[in-house]
Amino acid sequence: MKKSIGLTLIILSALLFSACAAFQSAPAQNSSEPMIASTAMSAAPMPAMAPASGEAVSKDLGTPADTTDRIVIKNANLSIAVLDPATAMQSVIAMTESMGGYVVSTNSYKTTSDSGVNVPVVEMTVRVPAEKLDQAMLQIKTLVPDAKTDILSENISGQDVTKEYTDTESRLNNLKAAEAQLVKIMQQATKTEDVMAVFQQLTSVREQIDVLQGQLNYYKESASLSAITLHIQAKEALKPITVAGWQPGLEVQKALQALVDGLKFLVNLLIWLLIVLVPIVVLIGLPIFLIVRAIRRRHQVTRTVPVKAPVEKK
Repeated sequence: MKKSIGLTLIILSALLFSACAAFQSAPAQNSSEPMIASTAMSAAPMPAMAPASGEAVSKDLGTPADTTDRIVIKNANLSIAVLDPATAMQSVIAMTESMGGYVVSTNSYKTTSDSGVNVPVVEMTVRVPAEKLDQAMLQIKTLVPDAKTDILSENISGQDVTKEYTDTESRLNNLKAAEAQLVKIMQQATKTEDVMAVFQQLTSVREQIDVLQGQLNYYKESASLSAITLHIQAKEALKPITVAGWQPGLEVQKALQALVDGLKFLVNLLIWLLIVLVPIVVLIGLPIFLIVRAIRRRHQVTRTVPVKAPVEKK
């Protein structure tokens, strides 16, 4: 019995070294995973495993058929201006909790507007059920006084992580199978050094199982609960500078707009001159120029002809 266990451990060590070499030569699927996962899986004889979750094997062709529901992580960013950011924050918190979500973070501070007034600003992140994301966005937009001017920016993005989830789940199943094999080997070992060697491998595999399980939990939570990142500022910060009814900022804006309009008119005029006037001038002026030059050359030739002096008779 001891000889068989020793032989098994020798074979296991050889397989571990060969697996390490193969793992180093092959491109890594995930650089954050220690090499021990691959070695542990190669070490133990794997039983026939069922297809990983999310893959159905065709009986006739033997090819995987994609029957997995798509796993999409949807997040949103929204920037709005309201009369009172603190009140708006409380409204968003109440809405989030009523929908079954939760508040991730909140941050309140004050900033100085162009007119020199301290105005409050709130930045917060909440999570709501993914199926209620659109409803939550619409409800938050109702907090602004004017939807045309007070919704400063809005963005909704989606990330399909179905492949990452399926791959992670498959690797997790392989690690669990390797864990079961290592447990059997450790139960059969009798020498202390053999038990410790297998125990170290088992500990490493279990750590990787915990990491992969955490990734799966993250994918599930992120797909089921969408994150909304909010920037809520006071509407006072959007008001232009006003001095005794005079708005210099508005006048500067008008002057810049007039400058842009003037430059645009000059550029448009130049384009019309180059495209329309220049070809006309060339077509009409070039023949006239050639005719005038030919006449001038003829007159010059006539003037330069020498006149013979009369011959005196003796």
